[in-house]
Amino acid sequence: MQIRDYTVATLAQRLESSGVQVGELSGGPTVELRESWIPGVEIFPRTIWQQQQRGWFGEFARQNDPNSILTKLGLWPRQWATALMFAQSAKGFHIHPPFIPEGEPPEAWFQRVFLAAPVDYSLRPYHREQWDVMFFLQGTCEMFLLDERAGLPRRRMRFVIEGDSRPGRNNAGVVIPAGVAHAIRSVSSADLIMVYGTSTQFVPEHEGRLHCGVETAALPEEWARYFSG
Repeated sequence: MQIRDYTVATLAQRLESSGVQVGELSGGPTVELRESWIPGVEIFPRTIWQQQQRGWFGEFARQNDPNSILTKLGLWPRQWATALMFAQSAKGFHIHPPFIPEGEPPEAWFQRVFLAAPVDYSLRPYHREQWDVMFFLQGTCEMFLLDERAGLPRRRMRFVIEGDSRPGRNNAGVVIPAGVAHAIRSVSSADLIMVYGTSTQFVPEHEGRLHCGVETAALPEEWARYFSG
């Protein structure tokens, strides 16, 4: 018999392992999370307004609003899209290749942009690499992030975001830098509807997939054997 471990881990430990509710991260990379947070990732709360007998209304960002995360970053998508994932399905891991200036060692470039000058957003080449900004209208998303950029700590983040159909502290927007592998799972009984913008227009060769076996719904062995004759 195995006794279940009910030890309460710290927020930083849970962020890197079992995961947290995104509402626990609304304060950003606090002192407690400084060593766990992936540089360049932004998570910001969203307010969903209930409209009685009609539904709900939720904003994402207002251009030129000094309080907007995207205004602060100077990051405004060139393309918007939507995606639907059926309940209990998954997507990823995938990664967008980062831009490295010619003659610049990758390690030195990333350390300069994200560690030495983390708030000098003018250094970030948004127009030359794909950054994602996203939120969810319906369902529940479990998101996984893994930093694969040379010269930066290989940090992990795992958290749950609720769609606007479930208003509360777990409604959030997320910014994902190029070079950070990401995957999402639809973990409720409702289909997951995502809205996302990209800093560049979609280019298929910039959509590097790392692991996709989880996305393939294999036929039951008996069906496959029968169908193949």
